[in-house]
Amino acid sequence: MRLILAAMLLLLAPAAAIAQPSPTEQTMMQTVVAEHDRHIALLERLVNQNSGTLNLPGVRIVGDMARAELEPLGFEVRWVDMAETGRAGHLIATRAGRGRNILLIGHLDTVFEADNPFQRFERDGARAVGPGIGDDKGGIVVIIAALRAMQAAGTLDDANVTVVLTGDEERIGSPGSVARRDLVAAGQAAAFALEFENLAVDDGAEFGTIARRSSTNWTLTTSGRTGHSSGVFNDALGYGAIYELARILDGFRRDLPEPNLTYNVGVVAGGTPAAIDAEGFNVTASGKTNIVASTAIARGDLRTLTLEQDERVRARMQAIVETHLPRTDAELVFAGNGYPPMAPSEGNRALLARLNAVNRDLGLPEMAEYDPARRGAADSGFVAQDVDTLGGLGVAGGNAHADGEWVDLDSLVRQAQRAAVLITRLSLGAE
Repeated sequence: MRLILAAMLLLLAPAAAIAQPSPTEQTMMQTVVAEHDRHIALLERLVNQNSGTLNLPGVRIVGDMARAELEPLGFEVRWVDMAETGRAGHLIATRAGRGRNILLIGHLDTVFEADNPFQRFERDGARAVGPGIGDDKGGIVVIIAALRAMQAAGTLDDANVTVVLTGDEERIGSPGSVARRDLVAAGQAAAFALEFENLAVDDGAEFGTIARRSSTNWTLTTSGRTGHSSGVFNDALGYGAIYELARILDGFRRDLPEPNLTYNVGVVAGGTPAAIDAEGFNVTASGKTNIVASTAIARGDLRTLTLEQDERVRARMQAIVETHLPRTDAELVFAGNGYPPMAPSEGNRALLARLNAVNRDLGLPEMAEYDPARRGAADSGFVAQDVDTLGGLGVAGGNAHADGEWVDLDSLVRQAQRAAVLITRLSLGAE
């Protein structure tokens, strides 16, 4: 509440003391403050509707809730069914205007499936907890609050805005080319892209997101000749599958390290036999100490900052895999539905500079660039190769993807005010 009062005082401060927003922008700021309770109520409704990625009906219901907010603002809204990828689908809303097209990106789904015990919105003053409250239902509310403020100020009339709310950001459907086809097309048509995942906050300071690393899963399967353990390492049996797996993983550890690169190993199994399920989450294995293992499996992820780094590291990983121990073989497969990187660029930095101009005019602190190694992957990576992109414009909070996920409700005000002014300036060409 203190921050809301500060926002109101800002509007009344003498012009000589601070930079002043225009009268139109003051209207946007006042509208966001006046509608704060409405936005919190909307957030509560969204959070209380489970929309785990695999809860397809729940994702569609949240899409319907977003539709009910966007259509009265003059958006043409359509649902893109994604049954062929095993997911619910995406909500795409468009509002044509004379300005440059601004793409707003969020997502309807959460990591909390319908059987998770963490299901309800709870509020304690300016703090609220709930599944997906920040990632990304808070981001959806920021988008809606900003657009409503623009409508109240009259700037939405001429603005050219596209909203894409994906239904599978937390667990992309397959094939990825189909799952992200519509988002990629929207990025190619846009002049700027703004992504509304959680705001980056560190020790009270708020940061701008001009880069995110990729996220791609990989599966390593090794094989070897099996037989009595007394023959291990000899010319007939060789080293077995587990030693080959260990050689490769240790090669990754020793040979790959470089800035902005990580390659986690999340699950391992080896024996005679060993197997992994279709989803790649559960492994099974059996064996005896006196039997050389026939099969070993490891699964992990790869995170890189640029496409060049991604291609180079993948090639190096494959080279390590192909140097086999005697009488063994191995195969490394990268999943086809990962997230590409949102690489840092001068265009993205220019967008952050535009946001900082908004911050100065609204009397808010300027934002430095956030370390991309501390951010997860997001849908913005799918458009960043085609359009200047700025991420992390959603609410401030913490404990994402875990029970007790929370947000600072006052940050809804700051973020919606920033977004309304920034979208207006970008679309209509104002500096």
